[in-house]
Amino acid sequence: MLVVSGFKRNIEYQQCKICIADSTIPGIKFDQNGVCSLCAFHQKLCEHYPENEASLKVLTQKMNDIKAAGKNNKYDCVIGISGGRDSIYLLYIAVREFGLRPLAVHFNDGFDNPIAGENMLNACRKLGVELRTITSDFRECKDLKLVDLKASTPLLNNGTDVGLGAALYSVAYKENVKTILYGQSFRTEGIRPIAWAYFDGDHLRALHKRFGTYPLKKWEPENAGYNLGVKEMFFYAILHRIKTIAPFYYYPYNRKKAEEILSKELDWVYPGAHYFDDLYWSLITLVHRKKFNIDFRLVAYSALIRSGQMSREYALQAVKEKYVMEDEKIIQLCIKRLGISREEFDSYMALPPKNFWDYPNSYSIMRFFKFPIWIACKLGIFTKVVYEKYFGLDFK
Repeated sequence: MLVVSGFKRNIEYQQCKICIADSTIPGIKFDQNGVCSLCAFHQKLCEHYPENEASLKVLTQKMNDIKAAGKNNKYDCVIGISGGRDSIYLLYIAVREFGLRPLAVHFNDGFDNPIAGENMLNACRKLGVELRTITSDFRECKDLKLVDLKASTPLLNNGTDVGLGAALYSVAYKENVKTILYGQSFRTEGIRPIAWAYFDGDHLRALHKRFGTYPLKKWEPENAGYNLGVKEMFFYAILHRIKTIAPFYYYPYNRKKAEEILSKELDWVYPGAHYFDDLYWSLITLVHRKKFNIDFRLVAYSALIRSGQMSREYALQAVKEKYVMEDEKIIQLCIKRLGISREEFDSYMALPPKNFWDYPNSYSIMRFFKFPIWIACKLGIFTKVVYEKYFGLDFK
């Protein structure tokens, strides 16, 4: 018997022979050699996005196309930044290596790490980039975080993820920018199963309708708020052809080298852990570990092992210890900012575990439009990973 995403499953424990992914990851499979399906998925993506000169030429052409399309605009792309290593390094290469004129957009939900804030200010000042911060109404943000706790799913950053995506699209629409760049890399972060990272603005609205107490602002094209469901995505991505590109899929991105460059040239400071640019991840990490038996490091460290940026021996030892981000003082701060007591938080922890399929969601609609989504990925409106993540991997 094993706990997978909070649910007891009658399966035997197994761990991949190549990486450290194991049976606690929903939907994972192992071949006759003991190699996991995530390794096979990684290899498939590497074949589609090879790390070579040809791939870099493809990226360079994409960057040139962005410059050409935006030559009459003040900005030629929008880049979402958080103050962490990945997003700041993306901003760095966009300006220094490819000569883009980005608008840096940050979504502030009230839980920013001050170190990350300094990183963003320093980077934008030194690179000559405008920083636009979209600050959420904290009453909305707080209510949505409580909604996630009440819903008792592991998708505890649901509101912020939707809010960030909505902010990027609405700013791009307002500025007539057709490309959003984001700093995700399957080689350094891996691809999480949707049971751990389901993105659906309609699902968020359904949860809010059931558990929320503070009304959400209505959607406006230039100020989307927390609204980014199927209709809004159709408006931005299809009607107005705003596409998203993940440059690190084509780029030889090495985190250690990136840190050295950012520290030297942009006075960048490591926030203390991956995702610790957002203090709320301290609380999320606690809930994931204690309630759902989820450890995101299994996915992220496995990706780094496959990419040669971390040894399997180090990763095996590291995941035996609590993640440094799980800081009790920060957790208490987050609980206080939510306006609840520790006892109330503990009552949410005691609720039976659920997941997105236990509530209204748009996954059936996504599956109905599976082929059009595949076409959209082929056309570069979405990255190929979007299709593979939602339709290529089992999620239970």
